[in-house]
Amino acid sequence: MRAGGGVGATPCVSTGSSAAPAAAALDVGERAPDFRAAAALAGKPFTFSLAESLARGPVVLYFFPAAFTEGCTIEAHEFAEATPKIEALGASVIGVSTDDIETLTRFSVQACQGKFPVASDAGRSIVKAYDAAMMTRPDYANRVSYVIAPNGSVLYTYTSLNPSKHVERMLEALRQWQQANGRK
Repeated sequence: MRAGGGVGATPCVSTGSSAAPAAAALDVGERAPDFRAAAALAGKPFTFSLAESLARGPVVLYFFPAAFTEGCTIEAHEFAEATPKIEALGASVIGVSTDDIETLTRFSVQACQGKFPVASDAGRSIVKAYDAAMMTRPDYANRVSYVIAPNGSVLYTYTSLNPSKHVERMLEALRQWQQANGRK
């Protein structure tokens, strides 16, 4: 969370990259757009449904620019390592990029270590609904992460091209949600 802020802070960290990050379009409390998308988990394709995932608990939805790039691979590894902690908090995680499903099927095994699914938004409709496109390269998703409550409302957003803080911030937002809702 941002200093002085709580769940819902939307910090934007400069990484020195020439691709400027855009602020997440959805504010805390807004309804997250529902979607279904071709996805892969551990190399197996399936159709991901946000509504179905939310019926089981909060969802960490993170957008990333491109599979198999350095920052996206680092971030996927970090989410894979944190998946048991995320699940212990009653939540699940889904990564979304504009890569095709064939690329993401391989990425789901190699970078995601088979621990969480990644979804293809090759048509960019999900990226557009969440205003998660990179400003300078709109064919790519920006690195934006959301925590979405089971009722579909946005609990927290974080935008930064630097992959290093996304997992940590999502875990903290989930812990705060869990405490606020009397869950252990």
